[in-house]
Amino acid sequence: MLSLRYSLPYLPQTKESTKLFSKRPINVVVCAARGPRPRSPRVWKTRKRIGTISKSAKMIACIKDLSNVKEEVYGALDSFIAWELEFPLVIVKKALAILEDEREWKKIIQVTKWMLSKGQGRTMGTYFSLLNALAEDNRLDEAEELWNKLFMEHLEGTPRKFFNKMISIYYKRDLHHKLFEVFADMEELGVKPNVAIVNMVGKVFLKLGMKDKYEKLMKKYPPPQWEFRYIKGRRIKVKAKQLSELSEGEGGFSSEDDGIDNEIESKSELLLLSDKEPNKVGEDLSEDEEEESV
Repeated sequence: MLSLRYSLPYLPQTKESTKLFSKRPINVVVCAARGPRPRSPRVWKTRKRIGTISKSAKMIACIKDLSNVKEEVYGALDSFIAWELEFPLVIVKKALAILEDEREWKKIIQVTKWMLSKGQGRTMGTYFSLLNALAEDNRLDEAEELWNKLFMEHLEGTPRKFFNKMISIYYKRDLHHKLFEVFADMEELGVKPNVAIVNMVGKVFLKLGMKDKYEKLMKKYPPPQWEFRYIKGRRIKVKAKQLSELSEGEGGFSSEDDGIDNEIESKSELLLLSDKEPNKVGEDLSEDEEEESV
């Protein structure tokens, strides 16, 4: 077969021809061209990034001035996360921590229930903060309902701090019968109570005139003589402090024990030498005990 082809024109390389073909637009992408292709900045990525702390502060600001009506608070929270690609769980958690420091219990209840309605943050820590907020807001019926729900679902996997919190709630409100029920559940499940719980139950026994049960309780759960503390990042064995009541339901220290913290910190320097000179540390502790007895 015959094929007709046009031959390419011959252009001699002169100064005019090189200037003619060298002028090309910058943004034009030519095939087989070397070097990076020109990029335009992406529209959906902002250069200014806002941290989670400032976002949590904005979240609190958008609901703080609102009333306690459920629809208003839920609507403000929905509009706050409307442009988020994922649920801002970290921001909500930090906002709840700030509200807890400010003791805004009603806002904590509303934000926590809104988060749970979205199917997010269903952890034991979230449920404990909700239980604490309900107790502080004097919503005992809702707190008991939440406690019964968690206890029936998890049973043996229920953390000890939930038992501590419920016992402290009933102790403050003189609901002795319910306090004994929670304590009986702890013993049945094999959950060992801490010193504060034992002291509260013991005080209730003495208040009701049950000295024999008080003696059995103290014999079964004697107060520990030593405990371990983390001072300056090291695990140190110190004398156990007698805990009386739970303020927050987590085994917190009483007001009398807070005044002894300086004394323990002063003794920590001696106890840091326990690995090298254990005998000398024991002598120092015995001398301190004699001084306290005098």
